[in-house]
Amino acid sequence: MTLKILAGLALAIPGIAQAQANQCVIPRNVATPRPDLPSPDQPKRVLPIGSYTLAITWAPEYCRNKANDRSARFQCGGGNRFGFTLHGLWPDGVGKEWPQYCTATAIVPKKVIRDTLCSTPSPQLIQHEWAKHGTCMQTTPANYFRTSTRLYYALRYPDMNALSRKSLTVGDFSAALSRANPRLPVTSIRVTETRQGWLDEVWLCMDKAFRYERCQPNSGGLPATADLKIWRGRR
Repeated sequence: MTLKILAGLALAIPGIAQAQANQCVIPRNVATPRPDLPSPDQPKRVLPIGSYTLAITWAPEYCRNKANDRSARFQCGGGNRFGFTLHGLWPDGVGKEWPQYCTATAIVPKKVIRDTLCSTPSPQLIQHEWAKHGTCMQTTPANYFRTSTRLYYALRYPDMNALSRKSLTVGDFSAALSRANPRLPVTSIRVTETRQGWLDEVWLCMDKAFRYERCQPNSGGLPATADLKIWRGRR
């Protein structure tokens, strides 16, 4: 089946939907990002790739306090509305460390930025993801973002509005997300939250063929018993 057909089937299932871009209008002029470079805190690290993480961000929580943040204007203002956004596709290492900033790179081409902006709604984040993670995957910016957005758009979500009104644990949310994606086991899902206990990001563990796999022990995320709140926006 094509992804397009799969999307249609998922949307036909009660309670399961896309929670990505509810509304995304790309402006005529898109900002050019700054170079993203390694630093003493984030050094170049060329290591073998052992697996991958697909990271998605819950945009209503991200935008909660970003009303006056110029860098977040496209995502959090101007009439655009997002559910989950694509943070990035991250190559993981074989041990505790992971590859990053593997090769010096130019600015991501404007066409690639425009093509990616409704999944990763920040030109600067697009540049960062390519510079830090994509350069370690022996590919081009176009192919890197084509792969990450394909994985992102294949995801389906439970009714986030309904979940936000319930008393919830991380395990409850992970189970609901797994039910919406029959090929995504709970053991492949890691969840992070803010210090105040609100849903922040979801990290999905994948093998080198981009198939979901069990997350490694001590690889981050909250225990299934942790309480979790979902900010649905001011509505």
